[in-house]
Amino acid sequence: MSFCTVLSAAVQGLSVEMIRVEADVSNGLPMFHMVGYLSSEVKEASERVRTAIRNSGMKLPAKKIIVNLAPATVRKRGASFDLPIALAVLAAMNYIPEEALKGVAVIGEVSLEGKIRGVSGVLPIVMEAKNQGCTACILPEENEIEGRLVSGIKILPADNLEKLCAYLNGDEKEIHRKKQGRSSAQRNIFENKKEDFSDICGQNAVKRAAEIAVAGGHNLLMAGPPGSGKSMIARRIATILPELSLEESLEITRIYSVLGMIDKEQPLITRRPFRSVHHTITKTALVGGGMTPRPGEISMAHGGVLFLDELAEFPRNVLEVLRQPLEEHQIHIARNYGNFTFPAEFMLVAAMNPCPCGNYPDMQKCSCTPSQIQKYLGKISQPFLDRMDLCIETPKVEYRELDIERIGKKEEESSEVIRSRVVEARKLQKKRYEGTQIRTNSMLGPGEIRTYIPLGSAERKLMEKAFERMGLTARRYHKILRVARTIADLDYSEKVTEKHLKEAIAYRSLDKKYWGR
Repeated sequence: MSFCTVLSAAVQGLSVEMIRVEADVSNGLPMFHMVGYLSSEVKEASERVRTAIRNSGMKLPAKKIIVNLAPATVRKRGASFDLPIALAVLAAMNYIPEEALKGVAVIGEVSLEGKIRGVSGVLPIVMEAKNQGCTACILPEENEIEGRLVSGIKILPADNLEKLCAYLNGDEKEIHRKKQGRSSAQRNIFENKKEDFSDICGQNAVKRAAEIAVAGGHNLLMAGPPGSGKSMIARRIATILPELSLEESLEITRIYSVLGMIDKEQPLITRRPFRSVHHTITKTALVGGGMTPRPGEISMAHGGVLFLDELAEFPRNVLEVLRQPLEEHQIHIARNYGNFTFPAEFMLVAAMNPCPCGNYPDMQKCSCTPSQIQKYLGKISQPFLDRMDLCIETPKVEYRELDIERIGKKEEESSEVIRSRVVEARKLQKKRYEGTQIRTNSMLGPGEIRTYIPLGSAERKLMEKAFERMGLTARRYHKILRVARTIADLDYSEKVTEKHLKEAIAYRSLDKKYWGR
């Protein structure tokens, strides 16, 4: 045998392209040459592989070795092709039988001494290998538990090249027994979580808005003076999010796997992500992209919450890039060598002061000039504000709410109690939208709104009056209806009534107060 092909894979954004690693060993001028649209780190694999084979007790003959990574139209990056290159070369030289590699996908980095090191992006690669009909996947030992998250495909973990070759030659003892990771079912969603809504004194209206936002997957904007509890409430939203299904867990874990941000021992992400972003973030870091397109903070918040504190401190051009993902729940990045799509189904929570000093509209305390206030609030454009479903003012906390004696007598609702109501509302939505792509009320389009939120004559008159008096846009009108549908779900009501609409309309009063819109 002088020729062999081994199957591997390349991660492009979040998608996976299967790669054929072809090795040919023939007579000629001794050389180790690699082709196939390779990055510099892949080209360096020739030296790593040659040294690793020698240090594993095998000899490379003085022959002409050509390695091709096909298809040549796909750019290959990273060190994950080391292992498939090594096995392809060894099989071409008859050190291992080619039959042992049929239907097997291979991925892994190889050190100079022959150790097989872990790589990122293993979960999507194993998923794609299974979809392509592979029966097994050879992975680094470090990635074993991650690979076993995919059922229906055999995982062969390896820690060094010499033992792997012995196994492929029929020595079953050289592959160790399956690692035992802690079952995801045994993991508590509130594990190591100290925050709780019961810590928040007062602010019942804001807590109600947060509950509605989570129940329907709506975006939430909180505005108020410093120290009024905006950030405190936002961080506790993570404690009332519903649990992830297995399908959602795998979808989120897939994103973090590509970024190399998962726990090797407990790779499955079982909690909804909560990403808090600083106002100095760049557009690329927020949306994703770069020379090699990678998911950004928006995609990392997929299925969970993206929190923007001090919203008005963000550059306006950074905030504007959020507009499309908030509507489409996807991010499309175009490059001259390909198009990439990243998921962006997240709940946006934002907090801001109403002016640079934070005391507006209390003009006795506010030290800002009208032009400063206008410039500060002007960073939030109307199109961006239209995409916020609920806008709530967070007033200053009064002393009576913080009084120790009073706190001891009155118990605030815990996150567990609030979360139970959220879960029930989500169950109603799941049943209502069964058989569709809609998961929450926030995802309803104009057509679905007419179907799922029919209004009576009294409700239509109320909305007509609100539309005229408040100068609503079509987008804000639909936002109010979606929020009203969620309020009705929390009220266990099949129909959206005037009561639900009035509460939903109240969550748009902040627009007029601060922006005059």
